[in-house]
Amino acid sequence: MALHMIKLCVGAASVEELLEWQRTREPDGPWIMRTRQTPKRTAELIDGGSLYRVFKGVILCRQAILAVATVGEGGSARCEVTLDPEPVRVAPTPRRAFQGWRYLDPKDAPSDLPDEAFGDIPTELARQLREVGAW
Repeated sequence: MALHMIKLCVGAASVEELLEWQRTREPDGPWIMRTRQTPKRTAELIDGGSLYRVFKGVILCRQAILAVATVGEGGSARCEVTLDPEPVRVAPTPRRAFQGWRYLDPKDAPSDLPDEAFGDIPTELARQLREVGAW
């Protein structure tokens, strides 16, 4: 059964900013999220799991987890999570701040939005409309 991971997206305020950062950082390389701790439930994460990203207190997108690997040894060991380069937008869901990453049970994961859900509306405007209950 798939298991998801959730992590704060620090330094990017929107999905568009995250994509732009990746394009300038490693335009042709794999999309790798690096973290200190290697998950113990790796097999469940790569069995259909995704990394859900929290922007300014709201989950906005997910990326499928393709691989999880530990690089280095001892105190310098780190974890590299290889992700699908195309984020999938999800129903904006509030999430309180936390450090590092956490497991996310599939029953608690926000549902995917259809591609046309945003249309030409900027992400920030869509978030504000949802907050006030207008959309």
